[in-house]
Amino acid sequence: MIIDNLKNSSVYEGINPLFPKAFEYLKSLDFANLEPGKTVLVENELIVNISDTNLKKVEDAKPEAHDKFIDIQMPVSTAEGFGWACRDLMKEPAGEFDTTKDIIFYKDKTTMNFKLNPGDFAIFFPEDVHAPCIGEGPIRKIVVKILVK
Repeated sequence: MIIDNLKNSSVYEGINPLFPKAFEYLKSLDFANLEPGKTVLVENELIVNISDTNLKKVEDAKPEAHDKFIDIQMPVSTAEGFGWACRDLMKEPAGEFDTTKDIIFYKDKTTMNFKLNPGDFAIFFPEDVHAPCIGEGPIRKIVVKILVK
């Protein structure tokens, strides 16, 4: 997992060949006028989802992980809390891995909590279990799905 601010994104662009395009797109957005929706930057490899959802209590957040995609998650309208844990420590899946949606949920609790402010981002790799959308009230956020390469 990586936590930082969008202004420092160039530090991470060498991690994956799709990162430069992802961060370039994020930096081009007018955050004050974003509308929910999906933008495909590279078919089946780089997808940006802007969504409105409601934040939830930490005990209601569902820890999740992915195999094929890296997530860059970024709150837009308000601060967002997250839970995190090393995937190797997870012992209780909440069901089978959904290969169509590239996701598995866990019953286990995360081992660390943190908060991102608008302009900050977190990068979650397949080794990272993350529980997003912790807090109170509505939020507009961005999730960038990047194929592991």
